[in-house]
Amino acid sequence: MKNKIILLTLVLLTSLAGCQFSEFEENYTDPSTVSETSVEKQFTGFMIANREYVLPSYWNYFVVLRITLNRYTQAIGWVNEENQYVPGSAAINGRWGNYYQFLAQYRELEKVYAGLSDQNKEDNRVFMITAATYLYDHTQKMVDLHGAIPFSEAGMLSTNGGDYSESYPAYDEPEAIYTKMLDDLAGFADELRTMEINPGILTGFESQDLVNRGDIDMWLKYINSLRIRMLTRVSDVPAFSDRAASEINEILSNPASYPIVTTNDENITFRIHELGTLIASNSFQTGLEDWDGNVAGKALVDHMLNNDDPRLTYVFEPGEDAEGEFIPLDPLLNASVQTELIGSNTMAIYNRTTLSRNQYFPGMLINASQVHFMAAEFYLEAGQDAQAKQHYEMGIEESIHYYEMLRSMSNNLVSPEPIPVTESAIESYLADEDISWDAAAGDMEKMRLIAEQKWLHFNVVQPNENWAELRRIEMPDLEFWVDQSNQQSLPPNRWIYPGSEQTYNTQNYQQVQPNDNLTRTLFWDN
Repeated sequence: MKNKIILLTLVLLTSLAGCQFSEFEENYTDPSTVSETSVEKQFTGFMIANREYVLPSYWNYFVVLRITLNRYTQAIGWVNEENQYVPGSAAINGRWGNYYQFLAQYRELEKVYAGLSDQNKEDNRVFMITAATYLYDHTQKMVDLHGAIPFSEAGMLSTNGGDYSESYPAYDEPEAIYTKMLDDLAGFADELRTMEINPGILTGFESQDLVNRGDIDMWLKYINSLRIRMLTRVSDVPAFSDRAASEINEILSNPASYPIVTTNDENITFRIHELGTLIASNSFQTGLEDWDGNVAGKALVDHMLNNDDPRLTYVFEPGEDAEGEFIPLDPLLNASVQTELIGSNTMAIYNRTTLSRNQYFPGMLINASQVHFMAAEFYLEAGQDAQAKQHYEMGIEESIHYYEMLRSMSNNLVSPEPIPVTESAIESYLADEDISWDAAAGDMEKMRLIAEQKWLHFNVVQPNENWAELRRIEMPDLEFWVDQSNQQSLPPNRWIYPGSEQTYNTQNYQQVQPNDNLTRTLFWDN
């Protein structure tokens, strides 16, 4: 019996594991506690199942990101140690297990939907389009961590009538998963904008939708912005390059048909409406701050200081004993010196009011700045310099206002008052010789500007996007301490699979085992 329970958890086959929280019952019906579920109920259970990897949570920030992605991008400073570039099993197992509980919820939604009459399927189609969009957002993140993953056959135990022998999932190649997601999202973009939704269904959708509260226009912006994110990620892959150029151009050239996120008011997030519920950021403080996980990285702070970045006092704060000076931790120092510096309380840290102690901090999915930076990259590659510059500068402006906005929504005042942002400060920043588009010498230098601004904007807030883009573009060029004690002497190119796959999904795992190492690059990582 114990082995079956482990199998159920680790081989992706749960059906309703995400809905087992007492608090959930106070806000949404738990499908596992009622005799009959519905598309509406299952939709919400699915969306809440991965909330700890959307909203800033203790597990994600402390167990997973503190020792992996936030280090690989030098978003943070840390004390060097042996084996530091090998992601821990707790991080890998936790992320993997949560994703497949989340996917199993989606499979249960598919199962419920498949049992409806044709008319009810038509009425409830909006739930399936938006659920798939949300699923694909997080599936891209998993693919970008591991490469090939079980997907098309995963989470099917309930669908297969509880037959374990039929439910061990094969691995899908990452290119195939990307193709499937891009094909579906392109179809959703056209289908949803022309869909006539039953008013009664729309009312239920508005109450069950945790992301956009039933706003169809916002879902269209989510879909098309997500398409741009995926297409940008694979834009340098020969098999995808023509498609990426064509579809991104189609989206950006037809805003009426294919709207995207362009301002912070349109950011796609889990918004915090009420403290004390499951949709809250109550554990961001311990997740980021414990064990000095919020110490500022040198490269990032130096960039901001050297260029009078208006975001500096919103994103960071001086150490308690630094007399107002922003002092980051150098990643190349030896461990004893780093330990002493951290103990001196002089190291700059991430701004607690803006970030870790802001209980209204949203779960960020897609925001305006990243969309503008992707558009800038597209236009740069297309030789349309004026439009590239426009989106580059809009991305910076939206990023500055984004951190102002985060600060303004905080219910905490522990950090020093930031320096108010003025239009003249933004103009001065854009004109700085190290920031200015017009001062850049050629396309490669302009690409460096875009890459640096993505990195500054993402920092610890969007670590998955930060690490993926750093690997893809290979800019900014960060220098790391070399770990001579381990074969993995520098940050890895991917995560390995959890040990449970070798144990319980053995036959399918054997197909990917030759590539299951930390040095293997992903297909879009040229």
